[in-house]
Amino acid sequence: MPTSEPGRLLIVSNRLPVTVRHDGGRLSVMPSSGGLATGLRGPHEKSGGLWIGWPGPLDDVPEDERAALTRKLADERLVPIALSGDEIRRYYDGFSNGFVWPVFHYLAGLVPLHAEDWETYAAVNRRFADEVVEVYRPGDRIWVHDYQLMLLPGFLRERLPNARIGFFLHIPFPAPEVFRTLPGREGVLRGLLGADLIGFHTSSYLRHFAEAALLLLGVPARGDQMAWQGRTVKLGAFPMGVDARRFSALGADPEVQAEAAELKQEGECVLLSIDRLDYTKGVPRRLLTFEKLLRAHPELHGKVRLVSLAVPSRVAIGAYKRFRKELDSVVGRINGAFATPRWVPVHYMYRSLPVSRVAALYRAADVMLVTPIRDGMNLVAKEYIATRVDEDGVLVLSEFAGAAAELAEALFVNPYEIDRAAEVYYRALTLGEEERRTRMRALRARVLTYDVHRWADSFLSALEAAAPAPGEAPRPALTALPEIGKAPRVVCMLDYDGTLVSHVPSPEMAVPDEELLQLLRRLSDAPRTEVHIVSGRTTGFLDRWLGELRIHLHGEHGAVSKEPGKKRWKRRDLPDLEWQRLARPILSDFARRTPGALMEPKEATIAWHWRGADPAVADRNANELGLHLSTLLANEPVELLWGDHVLELRPYGLHKGLIAREVTDAHTTHALFIAMGDDRTDEDLFRSLPAGAITVGIGSEVRFVTHRVDDVAQARRFLSAVADVRTRI
Repeated sequence: MPTSEPGRLLIVSNRLPVTVRHDGGRLSVMPSSGGLATGLRGPHEKSGGLWIGWPGPLDDVPEDERAALTRKLADERLVPIALSGDEIRRYYDGFSNGFVWPVFHYLAGLVPLHAEDWETYAAVNRRFADEVVEVYRPGDRIWVHDYQLMLLPGFLRERLPNARIGFFLHIPFPAPEVFRTLPGREGVLRGLLGADLIGFHTSSYLRHFAEAALLLLGVPARGDQMAWQGRTVKLGAFPMGVDARRFSALGADPEVQAEAAELKQEGECVLLSIDRLDYTKGVPRRLLTFEKLLRAHPELHGKVRLVSLAVPSRVAIGAYKRFRKELDSVVGRINGAFATPRWVPVHYMYRSLPVSRVAALYRAADVMLVTPIRDGMNLVAKEYIATRVDEDGVLVLSEFAGAAAELAEALFVNPYEIDRAAEVYYRALTLGEEERRTRMRALRARVLTYDVHRWADSFLSALEAAAPAPGEAPRPALTALPEIGKAPRVVCMLDYDGTLVSHVPSPEMAVPDEELLQLLRRLSDAPRTEVHIVSGRTTGFLDRWLGELRIHLHGEHGAVSKEPGKKRWKRRDLPDLEWQRLARPILSDFARRTPGALMEPKEATIAWHWRGADPAVADRNANELGLHLSTLLANEPVELLWGDHVLELRPYGLHKGLIAREVTDAHTTHALFIAMGDDRTDEDLFRSLPAGAITVGIGSEVRFVTHRVDDVAQARRFLSAVADVRTRI
């Protein structure tokens, strides 16, 4: 199919990546240094795209100065959306941070009693949609960010049905039992499903979203995708990184190192925590854990100090004001109980610091405490690791931070278990140098490799794959006959189930009838015409039913192949199949729990079929099975493929495209390739064929095709016509 070069990238976020200040009648615009601004600066500049968002409060800025600000921002390709103070109070402080934030962080008990701000949340999302539609050009990609704009993808899809839209959630997506407490929950899910690709930090957040969509909308996930309103919505886990090179450079800066040395007294160990002042960050529990450490280990008195930096956040929200008072009280009590004239155990700062000062704190810290009670990712942990170019220091990390899924060499704590967490703090302080450096080297290798730039690139690459650019509509397959009749040689590469035979409840029932066998004989007997069956079927099935024909057979998606007239199958070298030992008992168990479903074991792959089962039970169980296997096999060399009432597990790197490449390479003279298929596995075949190939999709769901037929009957009629025109050569 013809494709076009990617257009501009339109980034949409609640805030623009700049800070606008209005002091003494003068406007200033300063770039932000946050992780999102850093990660998207490159794609924003390279694509010549736009960044759309709120520039900050402008109520006190005169109208003529606002116009000047808009022009100034336009020079940086930034599009401001002015929001009134009342809109910010209701959309941002009210619904986004009063409802969504606590629910998504498992603190539903903190939400207000009334949800009157939902309408404003929806209205502001529509305001953003208006602005995006105004600047959109065909071919642009739209990337929407975070929980403040969860309705926006749906609003955009209504008005830009062919747009390529991605959404990334920067906070956790909670378990469905918790998500159900959110007012407007179905509207939020529908809004998110307007995207072509929905990204999360971790696979567990992805799984929670899929479970919520099934529970509340009845929409099952098939592996990493969902069918919604005639479209395929892809889901993906994209752990966000930091600008690791920048923090490494800061960590190596002599001035930063000198300041770090000044921050520590000789013989003192520094524990460090840096957080936005937010009740999800676990600061009170961290302070209580430090207090427990001092009580349990009096030998540490005068030798350790906790430096706690709290960055002001959402100061207008009442819950945050009360939270700050609570922290001030706890810090005062600990220092009052333990401080001496020469030692203050907790050095508490409520302020923002320049990034160079933060880097100095990272270099000075013997132990970094990142212990939120719930966090989407937590980039502070990764900043600390990137800054430690000396390969020293210990990271203590909460099990409930998204980063815990990646940073396996950290020391993990459950922040709710204060006594045990205190002992982890003690272990971090007393860890031997060799173990400290071994852990930090491994952490640094991961953080430096998977940085914020790789995060952005991987998401945008997945967005390109998730929503193919619209091209010429597929034509009826019979229109290709004149070209086929003139070709010097034709190579047919045909799927079996759903293409040559209709789907049936049990795979063993899908045997070829005499009409199909005669058709394949006619086709393979035609002059200069070669036939390949490229199927997921086993060698036993293919040998039994098609082995006597003069055609090439390829089974299990290319794991095995056999030439016409040969007895022996050629087997492809495969990665370790140990994953089958893990998967088989689970597949068998789900088959027992789903009457009419069955497991089909093969040499290299395994299939789980449920066409013969009750859909009401089977669809839900298939969805649960897929989510369970995607978690269990996350680190195994295997992928899950969803077909028509079948879930197949196959080794990574094994797909029908491998056969396409081998066959095309074997034809040194010009040949016209014809491929036919009906599902996702056949798309690998289509994409691997050379330009000019005739690719025929059965039904309307298969992508990357030049032609279509409606069903198996039409597919057979087309192949019969191909046999006729080739016979007349």
